[in-house]
Amino acid sequence: MLKRKATSQLEAWKERSGKHGLLVTGARQVGKTFLLEEFGRQSYSNVVLFDLIRNPDACRSFSQATSADDLAFRIEVMADAPLVPGETLVIVDEVQECPEMVTYAKYLVGEGTYDYAFSGSLLGVLLENIRSFPVGYITEVQMFPLDFEEFTWACGLSESVWDELRSAFEAKEPLPDFLHERLLQLFRRYLLVGGMPDAVNAYLETNGIDASRTVQADIRRQYKTDITKYAAKDRRLVIGNIFDLIPAELSKQNRRFNLSDIDNVKRHSQVADDFLWLAAAGVALPAYNVSKPDYPLVVNNQRRLLKLFSSDVGLLTGTFLKRDVGELLDGRVKGALGGVYENFVAQELHAHGFPLHYFTKKTIGELDLVTERRDGSVLAFEVKSGSGYKTHAAINNALAVDGYRIDEAYVLAECNIQKDDVVQYLPIYSIGLFENR
Repeated sequence: MLKRKATSQLEAWKERSGKHGLLVTGARQVGKTFLLEEFGRQSYSNVVLFDLIRNPDACRSFSQATSADDLAFRIEVMADAPLVPGETLVIVDEVQECPEMVTYAKYLVGEGTYDYAFSGSLLGVLLENIRSFPVGYITEVQMFPLDFEEFTWACGLSESVWDELRSAFEAKEPLPDFLHERLLQLFRRYLLVGGMPDAVNAYLETNGIDASRTVQADIRRQYKTDITKYAAKDRRLVIGNIFDLIPAELSKQNRRFNLSDIDNVKRHSQVADDFLWLAAAGVALPAYNVSKPDYPLVVNNQRRLLKLFSSDVGLLTGTFLKRDVGELLDGRVKGALGGVYENFVAQELHAHGFPLHYFTKKTIGELDLVTERRDGSVLAFEVKSGSGYKTHAAINNALAVDGYRIDEAYVLAECNIQKDDVVQYLPIYSIGLFENR
């Protein structure tokens, strides 16, 4: 069974769950339902699950409820397990399929007879009705694909290795070589497998990439189907086109999304909402250019210039990296992987609570990713896929400009931790140590 960090958030919710509902969100196939069911089995005497896609009868019944009491009665009728007051978790999965249920759900939560957990995918579906619960009625937990640390746990790496990495990071001292090489080996596998739970399990069961590739292809097809199902009719083709273009755009030298590559599109205003749709769906991660690296970054956003990353690096590499798998695992393929390495860093930063931006200017160069902590400090990253990681003119130039405020500058590469007067050199896999929660 895959160990997930989100479990601790569910446990914390249960400790304070009196008259609180739980909402678990995230893209399809990131493991929401499995985690809720496993949590329910471990923490409650009784668990009742309603999947409103797989159980259309329940969906129809709940949608016809005329009051909170009527809905409670319908839940009791449709339940396939005992409902014991104070000992039962009621899970309503894919709740977006029955928005009428949300109208009364807050009253059920407030009544407190059972604990209620709702989950839903953000594939073009508005869940504002759930999020509009009065303060104190809902706790939201957002799930992502397994991050790199969770992937290493699944591969059998001891959590003590991450404790040692954190200690080395804080002391700015190199990690022992044998640990560094082991983490690099797992990092390269993660680039291929990614963090979608079914893809990870397929890899672990077969110790090969082919089974994971099959799972990844299925997930991408499901995402395309969801675009067709949930997006507005007049936007489906455009959103699907943008989604399909992500690998090609990240393969370009500057990684920026060229709007002219989208069929019949000339201006950003024509597709601005389509990029936001993909982001809300949880299947793509936009990083907008900023006019200068200074707090607050959002004020300096230039929304017509962006990079668009895949929400899962395995789904990205599964589209084009076929014949070079062995070379990548051996650390011998670097040249065409700059976008893949950037995607990995963007995915980790996003999962750990950081907003995504980048900065480019002819007289400076490009800072691959720029973000900020909640305290307002600005972080700049250059991501290197090759051995020339000590060449980083853009960071040097930006640090020398009065009026730019970069509080922390990092170069991420397949190197060990190294001290430097200008930047901090870090192994790329260590990006997961950054937290912004």
